[in-house]
Amino acid sequence: MNQDKIITVFGSGSHLKENAGDYRRAAKLGRVLAENGYVLCNGGHGGVMEASARGAKEAGGVTIGIVNVPYGDKTNVWIDQIKVESTWRDRMFCLIETGDAFVICDGGTGTLAELSVVWEMTNKGMMRKPVIIYGKILTKFVRKLKKERYFSFQHHLKFASTAEEVIEILRDSFEEDCEG
Repeated sequence: MNQDKIITVFGSGSHLKENAGDYRRAAKLGRVLAENGYVLCNGGHGGVMEASARGAKEAGGVTIGIVNVPYGDKTNVWIDQIKVESTWRDRMFCLIETGDAFVICDGGTGTLAELSVVWEMTNKGMMRKPVIIYGKILTKFVRKLKKERYFSFQHHLKFASTAEEVIEILRDSFEEDCEG
């Protein structure tokens, strides 16, 4: 089905409680991605990364965690495959190169940096991979930026409010790529 498609999930590394809304939302995303045959890739640590990997593993999916030195031994228990990069920059670009698409959950400045890089690479035609904004805060932020003349929006930047919408966007995007 989609076993060859790897979805990189970006989001907060801050520790979230299991009953927190953002944790449950990320876990559901991971579960739905796995149920639809996608491999989940993320930064391998806590917060959204842990929750999405947990959801994927509990649904029988495969997970990849890309970390950087000195954090190589501090991945969450839900990661199957660990890849260690030497720097934060190398880690970010490995996450980008590994993913066939990106789902951006809410997070801090690291998540914002990751979003900015994939957005710019898409706008400049350096890659043609779907970018899905799934975070509530980031959705508001990016939609506000969309009104400014300095920000370019290509057709690969999409918004989803549910995990099921993420799957629908991925399915449509990958079908477009097969047709185009």
